[in-house]
Amino acid sequence: MAKRVDKSRLDYPANWSEFLERFSSEESCVAYLEKLRWGNGFICPRCGVVAEPYRSSRSRLMCRACRVQTTVTAGTILDKTRTPLRVWLAAMWYVTSQKQGVSALGLQRVLGLGSYQTAWAILHRLRRAMVRPGRDLLQGNVEVDETYVSITDIAKTKSGRDFQSKTSNAIIAIAIERLEPKGFGRIRLRCVLSKSARHILPFIRASVAPGSRVCTDGSGAYLELAADGFIHQKSVLLGSGQLAHAVLPGVHRVASLLQRWLLGTHHGAIQAGHLDYYLDEFVFRFNRRTSRSRGLLFYRLLEQAVVTAPVTYQNIVKSRK
Repeated sequence: MAKRVDKSRLDYPANWSEFLERFSSEESCVAYLEKLRWGNGFICPRCGVVAEPYRSSRSRLMCRACRVQTTVTAGTILDKTRTPLRVWLAAMWYVTSQKQGVSALGLQRVLGLGSYQTAWAILHRLRRAMVRPGRDLLQGNVEVDETYVSITDIAKTKSGRDFQSKTSNAIIAIAIERLEPKGFGRIRLRCVLSKSARHILPFIRASVAPGSRVCTDGSGAYLELAADGFIHQKSVLLGSGQLAHAVLPGVHRVASLLQRWLLGTHHGAIQAGHLDYYLDEFVFRFNRRTSRSRGLLFYRLLEQAVVTAPVTYQNIVKSRK
């Protein structure tokens, strides 16, 4: 089960009014990020010395031991950004406060950004920060299945107009915890090349803790689960008279919600190379669906952003292919 956290020890704004009050300047944003990143004191990224750094007027920090200069955003998903931190933090608040997610166009309008590409890049960087490194594996009773989602790759003409390039079906592997006596826990999603054991078993091994009971249909892709240390509960649907959504209700609910989210929020216009990052966002939202604190969701995303490796705009664009 997920570990309980003492929320009273976490420092984050509770609502939009508090957000505006706390992050009214670039300096306040830098100070908050520094505290979040180095809560026990500044740690030099080169020599590892823990000591109060020299501070310059350009928000640069210099290690007293090796004299290397750094910034609070260096080595994070915000590395070398030209967008003010106030805009970044406002984007994180807006993204986490919208239950169904946001599109790049919607973010551009809300924040008053002059460029659609800036809003698009911000969202893609944030999606890369939505997976916590070393996150706990699913455990207990876990349903596993696959579904198809329809995505449309939207390209642009030289004049900047959109046109439909290609519509395709992607295979999404789904794993979801089944709680007792009822309800569902966390999920994992990943785009896979086929429904064969070659692609499904690695997903299960990376998502589910050994010793868990894995509930599946009668597909031959799951035959080796017992040998991998899982308790395999197989339900053969063909000729049994049982309905798939009754045997595996969790994965069918997730599949339905995912398709609705992709079509509703993003209109199905997703490049195949970016699909896994959209799935990460859906997992981030679904696993925190019971949270009543928007401020805590904002804190968690920012907390993960400062430990996520940098990615350039060129790399994001290249991953479309």
